[in-house]
Amino acid sequence: MSANRGQFGSKFGFIMAAAGSAVGLGNIWRFPYVVGQNGGGAFVFVYIVCVVLIGLPLIYNEVALGRMTARNTVGAFKSTGANKFWIYTGAVLALCVSFFVLSYYGVIAGWTIGYIISEFTDFISNFETFRSSPGYVIPFFAVFMLASVAIVLGGISGGIEKASKILMPVLFVLLFAVMFRSLTLDGAMEGVKYYLTPDFTKINGRVILSALGQAFFSLSVGWGILITYGSYLPKDQNIVSSGAWIGVMDTAVAFFSGLMIFPAVFAFGKNPSEGTALVFNVLPEIFNSLPAGGQIVGASFFLLLCVAALTSSISMIEVPGSYLIDEKKWNRKKASWVVGILAFLVGIPSALSGGSSEFFTSMSLNLFGETKTGFLDIMDALFGGLFIVIVALMTCLYTGWVINIKTVSNEIEQGSLFFSRPLVAGITPAQIWIFFIRFVCPLVIGLVLLSTVGII
Repeated sequence: MSANRGQFGSKFGFIMAAAGSAVGLGNIWRFPYVVGQNGGGAFVFVYIVCVVLIGLPLIYNEVALGRMTARNTVGAFKSTGANKFWIYTGAVLALCVSFFVLSYYGVIAGWTIGYIISEFTDFISNFETFRSSPGYVIPFFAVFMLASVAIVLGGISGGIEKASKILMPVLFVLLFAVMFRSLTLDGAMEGVKYYLTPDFTKINGRVILSALGQAFFSLSVGWGILITYGSYLPKDQNIVSSGAWIGVMDTAVAFFSGLMIFPAVFAFGKNPSEGTALVFNVLPEIFNSLPAGGQIVGASFFLLLCVAALTSSISMIEVPGSYLIDEKKWNRKKASWVVGILAFLVGIPSALSGGSSEFFTSMSLNLFGETKTGFLDIMDALFGGLFIVIVALMTCLYTGWVINIKTVSNEIEQGSLFFSRPLVAGITPAQIWIFFIRFVCPLVIGLVLLSTVGII
């Protein structure tokens, strides 16, 4: 089956693709404003701890489940004997997460294309006016979706892997270029101090839960992506080191994004807790105010956002696409186009919810005591928040308690002698991983879920 489905051609290609699926708008758009809303350096410290202690075990868990079964997300659960409860809550829901997040994620990514052009033409005078103009938003959304589908059509090695090998290095080059310019601004060091100096008195339950939530959103845990990509990973590749590289690269992009944004924000006297408008409202104003090279810096920044979004969107297409290829026996071309077109059609209400449609803009939903207004925000609260946490919890419980967790542990051990090597008192990393998957991760994810629904 693996030969027919395709495989990653190299460990480097898998790492670039999997890290690319994790690196996206969540790192560059979402991470900085969440940091600003949660106390700066204290949040960064807690976030890194969450990635190491919770994120990495979950990455290993999902990649191993995928490679062990060599199947898509639904097929991975079916082939290990899951009943309908686990299939729907752990696998089908994961497909829905990737598909529906893609539908509005592409809208936001389309905004970045508009801003790249606007840096040289100045056709965007105001973010709210721009996002309420369907004549701009929908075509940019369509262009982004076409680019995503075009890459997935090339297959695993010739499309996703090849594109990721190019896009991820480009992303880092752009990131460091804009970061360097930001750090050389007068007054930039105040932003660095805010970002890197943790005030531990600011760490409370809300900060910890926000950090965990950001880790889930950013690391592609609970999306079905890592199970799907793991199913294309050859048996001789090292899951332990590959998973570590995914976590390191994803965290590095988020970390350097903060060093890119906060120095500029403080240099120009802006509010670091501006929220979701930080990237599209505050930063263009900063770029336009630069004494020299502002257009180039601004265009590079939004190109960076677009590249990051693209590396994630291709993985979101692949999750439902692989299901159609494996379970429904569709060819890749048909599966990719159907997923891409349907995601575009489903995403139109999100594109119209920025002010161009009164119905989609003003519609609201009360979720556990918090009102979400606008179709895009409602979709994000459900599929970009609540359902990701549920899938992560169900997958963790399934491998930890329903199937034989030793089979998953043995899969991780293949290609990694370290995983079974005794450390202290004869305890192996495999035993530590099993303990975290069975006890620590479900407990922590459960707390995040209770926080998401407003119980704690």
